[in-house]
Amino acid sequence: MAFEAFKDSDFELACKELEEPQVEGWEWFTESHGVTIYRMYNETSGLYEYKVYGVLDDVLPDVCADVYMDLDYRKQWDSYVQELYETEADGKKVIYWNVNYPWPMSNRDYVYARSLREMDYNGKKIWVVLARSENLPSIPEKDGIIRVDDYLQSCALTTDGKVGSRAFMRYYDNPKGSIPTWLINWGAKTGVPGFLTMMQKACRTYPEYKQQRLQQAQQS
Repeated sequence: MAFEAFKDSDFELACKELEEPQVEGWEWFTESHGVTIYRMYNETSGLYEYKVYGVLDDVLPDVCADVYMDLDYRKQWDSYVQELYETEADGKKVIYWNVNYPWPMSNRDYVYARSLREMDYNGKKIWVVLARSENLPSIPEKDGIIRVDDYLQSCALTTDGKVGSRAFMRYYDNPKGSIPTWLINWGAKTGVPGFLTMMQKACRTYPEYKQQRLQQAQQS
């Protein structure tokens, strides 16, 4: 039986969050570029978990989901990627992701399961991507790189009724190490809208990238 990292209810919950934002008990954090972010304090880590609601006004949800899942393409548009690939370990299909951190901080790496589903939710098509860290002995930590072993993310996308997408994202990770908490929280405030802007640009050029890749494959 294939390993399943997520339950049906996990995907359904992401759909519900997109259609009916669940923000009771969450603190409004910031709003910019059509994106609203809420946060909730984690007593154990001293960090925050985030919920993000927004609109990508010129990117269709299926294209956005494809870009989100395309690891090779991400290496081209995301300058924070040092290493990124899918592998199988301990009977599980996972992603290994090594993230560039600015000097003098050490890089962080992630080992996580990820899954995409196209959902039919109340007659509406919603693309849901879920990700969660996995602790696998066969992918040990590397010298000089800090392993992030407490990470989760969910993303749901649907049409905005025009030529764009409505998006929901829930995100938490603990980068560990000696990074001041205020710096991590500042990074979330600027980094999440920044990432969505960067991804939106990547979506616009994705058809061109796929065409180039097809031509290269035909020539080889």
